[in-house]
Amino acid sequence: MKNKTLVLGASENPGRYSNMAMMRLQAAGHPVVAIGRKAGMVSGMPIGTELQPNEDVETVTLYLNPDHQKAYYDYILSLKPRRIIFNPGTENEELEALAIQNGISVKSACTLVMLSTGQY
Repeated sequence: MKNKTLVLGASENPGRYSNMAMMRLQAAGHPVVAIGRKAGMVSGMPIGTELQPNEDVETVTLYLNPDHQKAYYDYILSLKPRRIIFNPGTENEELEALAIQNGISVKSACTLVMLSTGQY
């Protein structure tokens, strides 16, 4: 079963890890929902700026530093994902604690590495 993933902090810039993650997730067959600071498109996947309701999001993978994550706490928790991946530089004890309180698994890891090693 493929894992619907929200990429939070998505970017059109091909040098950004969020962009690379979107591409690799898509290549692995995972449906991608992307939210960024600017609207755009990556390989046919839209990047939105609005916090739209989303059903069946299994994973939220973060590409925002902890200060920018605060504005998304309620949104992330409302999605009721199975897990949140804190990519390097996004680790956030406050959001991790909120996630755990809400029954959401947390992982400090790199989405790109997880995909390349079959751990995703």
